[in-house]
Amino acid sequence: FVIQPHCIVEVFLFLCTSKKMRWCTVSDPEQRKCAELAKALVAVLPPATVAAFARLSCIRAFSTTDCMNRIKANRADIVTLDAGEIYSAVKQFELVAIAKEIYSDGGCILSVAVVRNSSLDLRSLQGHRSCHSGVRWTAGWSLPLGFLLSRNYLSWSKEHPLSQDVSTFFSASCIPGASAMASSLCMLCQGQRSYIRQKNYHCETSHSEPFYNNQGALRCLRRGAGDVAFVDHLALESIDESERDEFRLLCTDGTQAPLSHYRSCNLGRGPGGGMVTRLHFRKVVRKFLVTVQTLFGRQGRERQRFQVFDSSSFGENDLLFRDVTEKLAILQDDVDVSQVLGLDYIALLKGLGHEGSSLEDSVIRWCCISHAEQKKCEQWALSIKSDPLVCIRAVSMRDCIEKIKRDEVDAVSLDATHSFIAGKCGLVPVVTEYYGRTFLGLFFPSVVGLAVAKRSSRNIFLGNLGGRRSCHSNTYSPAGWLLPYRHSLSLAHNNSSPCDPNKVYNEVFWKGCLPGSEGNLCKVCIGGTGETTTRRCTENHNERYYGNMGALRCLVGDPSGKSYGDVAFLEQHSLHINILGLNSTGWAEGWLSSDFELLCPDGRRAPLSDWESCNLGVIPPNTIMTRPVLTTRVYDFLMKSQEALAVNPNTEFRLFESHQYGESDLLFKDATQCFVHTSHMDYRAILGEEFYTHVETVFNCTHSEILEFCNQDVCSIF
Repeated sequence: FVIQPHCIVEVFLFLCTSKKMRWCTVSDPEQRKCAELAKALVAVLPPATVAAFARLSCIRAFSTTDCMNRIKANRADIVTLDAGEIYSAVKQFELVAIAKEIYSDGGCILSVAVVRNSSLDLRSLQGHRSCHSGVRWTAGWSLPLGFLLSRNYLSWSKEHPLSQDVSTFFSASCIPGASAMASSLCMLCQGQRSYIRQKNYHCETSHSEPFYNNQGALRCLRRGAGDVAFVDHLALESIDESERDEFRLLCTDGTQAPLSHYRSCNLGRGPGGGMVTRLHFRKVVRKFLVTVQTLFGRQGRERQRFQVFDSSSFGENDLLFRDVTEKLAILQDDVDVSQVLGLDYIALLKGLGHEGSSLEDSVIRWCCISHAEQKKCEQWALSIKSDPLVCIRAVSMRDCIEKIKRDEVDAVSLDATHSFIAGKCGLVPVVTEYYGRTFLGLFFPSVVGLAVAKRSSRNIFLGNLGGRRSCHSNTYSPAGWLLPYRHSLSLAHNNSSPCDPNKVYNEVFWKGCLPGSEGNLCKVCIGGTGETTTRRCTENHNERYYGNMGALRCLVGDPSGKSYGDVAFLEQHSLHINILGLNSTGWAEGWLSSDFELLCPDGRRAPLSDWESCNLGVIPPNTIMTRPVLTTRVYDFLMKSQEALAVNPNTEFRLFESHQYGESDLLFKDATQCFVHTSHMDYRAILGEEFYTHVETVFNCTHSEILEFCNQDVCSIF
């Protein structure tokens, strides 16, 4: 935020005619610092502007919640809050975020668990005493509880508030602001108790509670009141070198690490603090903060007189602002709270019940990308008696990923390339589809990509596909999009060709059907009919040439024998069943497996049974992915579904069969035998290093709107 000299004059003149500014404080030290700020403003401003700034007043409240109430009621104007409190201020008190604190490495913080006991680890915290910076605070509540829930170290049934399960998980705690939730959450706090509301500071979000905020949580640990302190990484700077060896960080892999390792040993990243005000008071507050920062910020021209980001002379830390703040990022009117806090963080807060309970908390919302998937999903919902299942429609796998990140749906099964994208988008694995025996000694049973041609097309080989028509399962699919371009498709295409698969296919093929693409690579596509009528080339089963079955249909041509391709790129799993399905779905009669052959990378052709030696590469299995806080709930739901359907073999519904809906691989691959628990694994480990590196290389030179969406970083936007 760059401030021009003439703007300062405008600010002064504006404030001369405006109402007074009222800063809400939550302790006596903060009140004193606020008063000093008011004096400093009077001292440095020209006489014409003194009247306005002399009326800067400091409103003493007894907690940050009290401040939010006062601002809403027009009895105060501004307060600095933790990000979790900012969300409450926006959603519950109808306030708006007006500025964000920016620290030395951006606008975010890392949550860390600090201990002095060398025997503790994150898996053994149950029954111990905990110190937290504040209830619903990013580093002290949301991120650590989100982590504990995602690993199932902490169980939450959602039949009652999360605070109730937290109170039984830890033997005793100090979580400032939690006094109304459960008594044990405040058992360790040491603030003054009083029956007079304004004088009761026990367990309040006020500096008058000794164990309040990040410094207070560390104080709680230092004094031996608690066994673990949940704070942000910025608070570690306050620990003197002489005592740093006394403390250790708890890492997610169950180990401990020195304080200096917080970048690799933390419980997650979230947005830092900021200021809020009323909607119609934004312009006044914005100009006021610009002026304060210009005068008394790190580079302020009057910083010798007063430093707004320093509280050392007032006997307390982080008064009015965090002391480690480098600058304030002033927010404009059109900035939404999701841009300030980030979609991942907001989804986490909702998942933790930050907005209270709702119907969504009791259901699993599954993402479907076509009419056929919706039908199968609805049959699934009718066939189970576990948590209710709701089927939500999207237009593609990419759309599913975005909807999960936006908290519009909860889970979906993704192929390996889309799993890579989802991982980059902050989603995590729940289970992985299991297909039977392993292939090439890989940890997970995998499938392979194939190039298939009609046996009658004798003059087609890998290497002479230039100018022909291609059929691809869909954009970003491993077998249909990611693997083929690596091979010499034509004499004109060699290893020096572009690393963007889309460019390669446009160069090599005359035209084709690559659902989700555009231009010539959509000209062979035919769209849908009946209930699935849609435009050509949509990235879902409503396009009849979508997916593995669709690529096979594309190869043989539509029922009239027209609109077909010369080569199909698809997966080997269920290939024989899909060929038989050409008859059963009424698509084309009389086709047998012997009517097709494989195109091998070495230029030869082979029968379909030779797929292990004649393929385009190995593909990791599909993975069901969700937001981190939902992993346990989605896993439990899938296990209950799987068990319920297994003990009732007479049911007409089959979770891993799709041909009765006229398609293949609906919701899950039809080759799936069961689910394998993988929520304890990183998505990169499931994909394998070789595949992960390959996908990363491709997307480094391929434009992707979904990755641009996923890579929006709230920590570096401002």
